[in-house]
Amino acid sequence: MNTTTSPTSTKNLVDTAAANGSFKTFGKAIERAGMSDTLRGAGPFTIFAPTDAAFDKMPAGQLENLFKPENKEELVSLLNYHVVSGRKLVADIGKWEVAKTVNGQSAPIKLADDKVRIDGALVTSADIGSTNGVLHGIDKVNIPTKQ
Repeated sequence: MNTTTSPTSTKNLVDTAAANGSFKTFGKAIERAGMSDTLRGAGPFTIFAPTDAAFDKMPAGQLENLFKPENKEELVSLLNYHVVSGRKLVADIGKWEVAKTVNGQSAPIKLADDKVRIDGALVTSADIGSTNGVLHGIDKVNIPTKQ
C-alpha cells in the first residue's frame, strides 16, 4: 500500500482527486452534489474516495439514480459519509474504532494485517496529500444507513 504523503502538493482535494485518474466518478459525484467549493475550501478534510472500480461495483442504475436532480440530498449524504473533518493519515485512522463522518453518522474502522477498512471498504491507496487535507482511495462505495 502506498502511504507516502506529499505535503508539497499545490492542489486542493478535488483537484488532487482529479489529477490521480482513479477518481473520475467520485469527482463527477462531487460536482453533481454541489460540494466542489466546500472541498476546495480551507478544510482540512480527510476523504475516503471510492475509486472508479468501486463505483463500478454498485448495483446497475443506482449511481445514475443518485445523479438525478431530485436525489441530490441523498447524494450529498452519501458523499459526506466518505468525509471526516481534519487531516487524518491512515496510521492515525487505524487506531480508531469508528470515524465520525461529516454526514453525522459513524463509520466502523477495522485494522487487520496492517490494512485499514472503513465500513468494510479497504483503503487501497493511502495518505494522498493536498493543500486542504488528505485523500484515501477505497475499494467500495459506502452507503450510510440513514439518508
